[in-house]
Amino acid sequence: MTSAAGARPLGALSGLKGLAFLPLHSNAIAVEGVVRAGKAHHRRGDIDFSLYGIIDCAWLRGRELAAVVEAAIAGGVTMVQYRDKVSSGRVFYENARIAQRVCATQRVPFIVNDRLDIAMAVGADGVHVGQEDLPVAVVRRVAGAKMLVGASAGTLEEALAAEAEGADYVGVGAIFPTATKPDADLSSLQRLREICEQVRCPVVAIGGITAARVAEVMATGAHGVAVISALMDGDVRANARLLRESIRRCKEVDRR
Repeated sequence: MTSAAGARPLGALSGLKGLAFLPLHSNAIAVEGVVRAGKAHHRRGDIDFSLYGIIDCAWLRGRELAAVVEAAIAGGVTMVQYRDKVSSGRVFYENARIAQRVCATQRVPFIVNDRLDIAMAVGADGVHVGQEDLPVAVVRRVAGAKMLVGASAGTLEEALAAEAEGADYVGVGAIFPTATKPDADLSSLQRLREICEQVRCPVVAIGGITAARVAEVMATGAHGVAVISALMDGDVRANARLLRESIRRCKEVDRR
């Protein structure tokens, strides 16, 4: 597991303005000094959701985190999310710092999965929460108006509720069976289409999406696809290029 070098010690509580800890998990961290609200460095209307790359620490397989993020961006990923379901809060924080720095250098939006406290601590552009995480309305209230908030949705009702509570985009899935989350409830392409037709915010499809499946997913009206294994299994840059090319062909067809 890659970790950031020279990270400042955590845990000093003086100066925190009302939020010493955000109890998202039992290992939620306290950040030295004032908890920094995430500043979105990208105007919402300018964000390209088409290829949403999720960097999952479980898929690093000995590779350097920074190198993987750089390869994903070089291959055409338009947004990056860091996902970590196994590490301590400290390791999650250190790795999120690494990924955030790469994304900031490349001017690509950076999202943290689940952990609002860590997203705010590293100055991420946004946070993505699931149905079992903090409610979107709470995330929006704590994070403020500038931070991007994404929410997972498996049904039209969940998507509409997330949008009403302040989500900037919804991630819908799993569209196809996926090894990353084998117990995920499946959402059909028809359900994805209905969500795209009913909500006003961008919709990103996730779950078992490969380059070969991009066309049928994008045909539903989705703004983009979110991928983990299709990006990280093997050559990350080459995988991103293949996915990006599939998306480009879909957009060309739409323009005809």
